[in-house]
Amino acid sequence: MPKKDEVLELIKQANMQMDMLISDTSVPKNVRSAVSEAKSKLNEEGEFTVRASSAIYSLDSVSNDINLPPQARTVIWGVLSILESIKD
Repeated sequence: MPKKDEVLELIKQANMQMDMLISDTSVPKNVRSAVSEAKSKLNEEGEFTVRASSAIYSLDSVSNDINLPPQARTVIWGVLSILESIKD
């Protein structure tokens, strides 16, 4: 697992990417809602691995949404990759 400073930087990066998705009106509302939920789970108190796992679960459920624009799917996959690096 990365050091605390590295984890905090990864969380900051993930938050920025998720903010971009939340504010993108071309992304379906259900996906924006799931991304918002994942962001709140990631920013809760507790262990980093638990927070990252909860956020991954929320994002994974919408990453294959048929109505998801390709650029948004790529961003979600990037966020999932960041969160996986926190979890490991």
